[in-house]
Amino acid sequence: PVLAGMNGSAIENFSCVIYNIFLMNCTWQAGRDAPADTQYFLYWQKSIEDNQMECELYIKDENRRNVGCIFQNVSIGHEKAYFLVNGSSKDSLIQFYDEYIDLYKIEKLMPPSNIAVNCGEIKNDCIIQWQQPQISHSNKDMCFKYEINIKYK
Repeated sequence: PVLAGMNGSAIENFSCVIYNIFLMNCTWQAGRDAPADTQYFLYWQKSIEDNQMECELYIKDENRRNVGCIFQNVSIGHEKAYFLVNGSSKDSLIQFYDEYIDLYKIEKLMPPSNIAVNCGEIKNDCIIQWQQPQISHSNKDMCFKYEINIKYK
């Protein structure tokens, strides 16, 4: 059956974020009814054509249980990525958790760089320029909206 395993043993609160252009951090919490010896394993597949990869750098809690993963050299494609977290225990079967995620939606963008402000003394006007931050996916020019908050002292 699709949901084979003990109820409440699958992970909860799964989330991932991509930052610094190519690093992805995924975290989760152990199932509330999972046996104490349950260990979880994360696999992901960037697209249908790619091979499934297991996490190489797990984040562990105080009980040495895997509760997260850091992926390096992540690139964002156009398809939804597939994530699967399964678990094992000596005592019982553990339910798996899976989810499809659009990677571009979880990318945390860096702030703009090389910000320059040039203000005219006579006209009391300013020109503010900046460099768009790097992002890892296409449609770069369609994603950005900036808000400038000017405070006078």
